[in-house]
Amino acid sequence: MTVLGLTGGLDPTHANEFAVRFDNIHDAAAVLVRDGRVLAAIEEERLNRIKHTNKAPHGAIRFCLEQAGIKATQLDAVAFYATEPYVQRVLQMLHLADFGQRELMTPRGYVQRLVRTATGEEIDPAKIYFVDHHTCHAVSAYAMSGFDAALVASIDGQGESIAVVIYDGRGRELKPLKRFAESDSLGALYREVIRFLGYEMFDEYKVMGMAPYGDAAKYRELFKTFYELKPAGDYTLHLDRLTALFRVAKPRRKGEAFSEIHQHIAAALQETVEKIALHLLTHWQRTTGHKNLCLVGGVTHNCSMNGRLLYSGLFEKIFVQPAAHDAGCAIGAALAVQLALAPNSPVEALTDVYWGTEPGTTEEIGRELQAWSGFVTAERCDDIGSRAADLLAAGKAIGWVQGRSEFGPRALGNRSILADPRPAENKDIINRMVKKRESYRPFAPSVLAEKVDDYFVTTATEKEFPSMSVILDVRPECRALLGAITHVDGTARVQTVTRAMNPRYWELIRAFGERTGVPMLLNTSFNNHAEPIVESVLDSIVCFLTTDLNALAVGDWLVLKREPTPEAWLALRVALPASVALVEERRWVSATEQAWVREARFTYHHGKTAKLSAELYRLLGAANGKTTLAALGAAAGLDGAATVALLPELRELWGNRMVVLAAG
Repeated sequence: MTVLGLTGGLDPTHANEFAVRFDNIHDAAAVLVRDGRVLAAIEEERLNRIKHTNKAPHGAIRFCLEQAGIKATQLDAVAFYATEPYVQRVLQMLHLADFGQRELMTPRGYVQRLVRTATGEEIDPAKIYFVDHHTCHAVSAYAMSGFDAALVASIDGQGESIAVVIYDGRGRELKPLKRFAESDSLGALYREVIRFLGYEMFDEYKVMGMAPYGDAAKYRELFKTFYELKPAGDYTLHLDRLTALFRVAKPRRKGEAFSEIHQHIAAALQETVEKIALHLLTHWQRTTGHKNLCLVGGVTHNCSMNGRLLYSGLFEKIFVQPAAHDAGCAIGAALAVQLALAPNSPVEALTDVYWGTEPGTTEEIGRELQAWSGFVTAERCDDIGSRAADLLAAGKAIGWVQGRSEFGPRALGNRSILADPRPAENKDIINRMVKKRESYRPFAPSVLAEKVDDYFVTTATEKEFPSMSVILDVRPECRALLGAITHVDGTARVQTVTRAMNPRYWELIRAFGERTGVPMLLNTSFNNHAEPIVESVLDSIVCFLTTDLNALAVGDWLVLKREPTPEAWLALRVALPASVALVEERRWVSATEQAWVREARFTYHHGKTAKLSAELYRLLGAANGKTTLAALGAAAGLDGAATVALLPELRELWGNRMVVLAAG
C-alpha cells in the first residue's frame, strides 16, 4: 500500500490568494509511505526556500512521486493532517475573509487541487482521507518508535484547538487519556513570553538557548502566578496574567541589546515549562506504568525539557520524533491511514531521516561547480573525508553536503556546517561570520556513538541520541576541552552517529578523531540567517559564497573560494525569487512631504522588505533569469562601471535571499 501524507497551505509559492498566516498553517511537507516504510519525505521550505513555509507542498509532492517512480493516480490513498470538518471551517473562514474569492472549496476539492496543481493529474476523491492533527503527531512517534508499549505525549502550540493529548500506546492501539485545550497551551505560553523578549513565532529555540544565562529564581514567584498545578497531572495556565511582565521591565524590541532581566525571564520561562511537563508526565507514567515515552509536537523540540525528562528517571527509554513539528504530521497521517486500511500491515521502526534529495552524481555536481568557476575552485577527491578532516583539524569551518537530505529541522550530517568542537572561539566565529545570529546561541556536537560516554553523561538505558533532540550534561572534566559545543550551563545538544546510520559522516568524525584525539565535530545546520537549510548543490554554493565559510565539501568535490573579477559578477544571470515582488509607490514620508519609495518585498505573511536604489530597481525590473547583470545594467541606462557600483547593494539582497544569481 502506497500512501502520500500532506501538510501545508493552499497557495503556490508565487501567489498569495488566500493570505494564510504562519500562525494558522506552516511547515508544509509531503511524505510517501509504502507498506510502513518511508520512501521519500521533504519539507516544502527546502524547495521554495521560505522558512516554515505556509505555501502548498507542490514541489514536495512532485519529489515524493518522482522518487518512487509513480504517478499520483497510482496512489492507494492521500492523507491530510486535519479532520474534514476542521478543514471545512478553515476554508469557510478564508472565503469570508476575501469576498473576491468566487469558489468555496470543499476539503476533498482542496486536496484534489493540491495534487492536480503539483502533478497535472486528478485523483479519485474516494482516496482522500483526513486525520486528526494530534493523531497524526502521535502515530508518527509511536508507530516508528519500535516500542510495543509507551506513554505518548503530543505537546503542541495547538492543533484543531487542542494543545496537548496524552495517549496510552499498547500493541497497535493509541488510547487518548487526557486532552488540554488551546487555553492551556505550553507552546502559547512560550510564544507569548518570548514576544516580550523581542522574538516571535519559530524563535522559541533561541530563548531556550538564552535561558542558561539567567537565574530562574529571580522571577520564579512571578511565573508561578501564570499557572496552577492540580491533582492527577492537571494544570491550568493564566495567559491573561502575562502582562505582569511589564512590571519587571519594558519589552525588548528586535535588535536591541539583551539585559540580565531578559536572561532571567528566559530562565524562568524554561523552568516553568519543564516543571509543568514533568508534573503532567509523572502522573501519567505512574498511572499507566509505562517505562517508554514517545514525545511529539512542536513543544517537544525543546531539547532542554527533553533532557530533564531523561535525567528524571521516570522512563527507561524516550523516543523524540525527529520531525516533531507540523511537517512530521505528514508521516503520521500516511501511517494512520495505512494502519486503518490494513490493520496488520508492518511499520518500519525509525533508524534515520535521510529521505530528501541527493546532490547528484559526481559528474553532475562537477558541471554545476564548473559554472561557478569565476567564484570557486573545485577539486575532485578520492577521499573527501580525509581532506575535510585535515581542514577541520586545521581550524577551518566547512560546509558538508552528502547523500539524501534530512527530514526535519536538524542537520544530521548530510547538510551541515562543521568545525572543531574544542576552541571556544569557534562558537563566536560561526555565530558572527556564518550564521549571522546572536552570539549566545549554542552549537551541537556530533560524536561517534561508541564514544558518547567518554564525553557526556548518559543513562543506563539510553546511549544513542541520533536526532539531536536531547540535552545531555557534558562530563565536568571535558567541558574546558569542548569549549565550542559546551553551553554555559555545562550541557550540549548531542547527536550520536553510528556507522550503519551514516557511513560517510561516521568516517569523517573518525578521521577527525585520529588527527585530534577527539572523535567529535561541531555540527550546525548549513544555512545562513535568511534561509532554510540548504537542499541542492546550488543552495550550498550560494550559502558558501555569502558567508565566511572556509571550504565546501559536496559529494566528492572540495570547493574553495577565489576572488571574482568584476567581469565574473557581470556575467551572472539575475532573477527574482518566486516569493519576491518589486514595489514602487509614492508615500508620505513626513507630515509635509511625499517621496517615491522602491522596495523588494517578500509576498508571504511576515515577509521582509528591503529598500532599493532607483538604479537597482530599474535593473531588477527587467530581470528574468536569462539576462546577464551586464545586459540588465545596459538596458537600465548604466555603463559597466555604474553597474559594478551596484554590486554591494545587490550582494546584500543576495545574502538575504531576495534575489537569485545564476552562473553559466
